[in-house]
Amino acid sequence: MNTLIYKQCKSLIDLEIPSISSISNLIALVYHELPHLNWVGLYLVQQDKATCTLGPFQGKVACTTIPVGKGVVGTCAQQQKMIVVDDVHSFAGHIACDSTSQSEIVVPIYNGNTLFAILDVDSDIKNRFRIEEISFFQFFADQISSLVSKENQSIYLKTEVVNP
Repeated sequence: MNTLIYKQCKSLIDLEIPSISSISNLIALVYHELPHLNWVGLYLVQQDKATCTLGPFQGKVACTTIPVGKGVVGTCAQQQKMIVVDDVHSFAGHIACDSTSQSEIVVPIYNGNTLFAILDVDSDIKNRFRIEEISFFQFFADQISSLVSKENQSIYLKTEVVNP
């Protein structure tokens, strides 16, 4: 896999703006630069409701809410581990938000030790995600995790210095 995309990802991280802005640009970069992707986005995990809710994405209109434990995204949220599905039609309980999807990778994203979101990447071809892409998407999820963690630390530090 080309190392340029790693550099491009790092260049899009701006700690001076809200993390949602950098995350949106990161998702757009990956969607447009990597071939045979038909959807790239985040599902935000709401632990209190046991659901994953649609976050920033690129691609066709998507499912807005996925229960934890259901489909590839919900299973990732439940197991809190990366899942690579070479053929989505062979995944029991797959939720078909886009009928053109053939393979999928999902990666948990953490804010500190708390599950924050699921990175969901779909492809229109089977067996799309090789070891190079798997490593890249782990790196990609780690970049988003660091953005979210730094933003929350910054907010916490700012609120701590405010005098009553």
